[in-house]
Amino acid sequence: MNPDWIAVDWGTSRLRAWAMEGTRAMAEASSDAGMGGLSREGFGPALDSLLSEWDPAPETPVIACGMVGARQGWVEAPYRAVPCAPVDGPFTRVRESARPVHIVPGLRQDRPAADVMRGEETQIAGFLALNPNFDGTLCLPGSHTKWVQVSAGEVISFQTAMTGELFAALRNHTVLSHTLTDDWDDATFVEAVADGMSRPEALAHRLFNLRARALLEEGVGAGATSRASGLLVGAELAHARPYWLGMPVAIIGAPALSARYGAALRAQAVEATVARDSACTLAGLSAARTILGGTT
Repeated sequence: MNPDWIAVDWGTSRLRAWAMEGTRAMAEASSDAGMGGLSREGFGPALDSLLSEWDPAPETPVIACGMVGARQGWVEAPYRAVPCAPVDGPFTRVRESARPVHIVPGLRQDRPAADVMRGEETQIAGFLALNPNFDGTLCLPGSHTKWVQVSAGEVISFQTAMTGELFAALRNHTVLSHTLTDDWDDATFVEAVADGMSRPEALAHRLFNLRARALLEEGVGAGATSRASGLLVGAELAHARPYWLGMPVAIIGAPALSARYGAALRAQAVEATVARDSACTLAGLSAARTILGGTT
């Protein structure tokens, strides 16, 4: 295989790559060699191992986004300050690599509250490339959900909620691990979102209440996972209200999680557009490739 270039999305837990012909993906590969499990010396071998089946020419340019550019990543790619276009130069060249690897910078916000993103800026750029007239709010749900105000092709402001990571911690490392099973009920989730929005200050109490009820009231453990998730998302929506209230909203994420956020917003009379995260990532990396131009 002789791709024009290689697109890479390198997160904390996963590494994904696409062999690209222009803006078309010819092949895709992935591994669990995420940033979180690598030493700085391990990034080059991890990438080479993933690309070995394609055997691209050594001079084939690689454009990467995500945590590969974090302080703990391969090479730190400095943040760009908002307001700004979601993806732009300068890109960071990995001098230690025999391949021409360029890393897309993340975004930073100093006011009104400090915030950062890495990887999401590329998805935002891809969404705007696919929807060039969009002005409004983008929601990117995940371990660290982003709420992003975009206008005239620029990121104006954003805020992050650790909702997904908090849910995982509750499920795996607290007393609720005995209560939060694999059950799921959409109606319970939406009801809990409303409860979480109405009294976000009661979140800690309401979460423990799930454990107490499971111990004392037979049968109420069913739906506890949906309720815990809904309470967390509801508290997040309460804080993010200025981003979504009265605004056009689009969700960029994995299908199941996007559907849950879509249902939560629909209950607040907000009908959000849903976009696939992988499609936006590829479109964003293609935009980065265009910006990078002949400097590879």
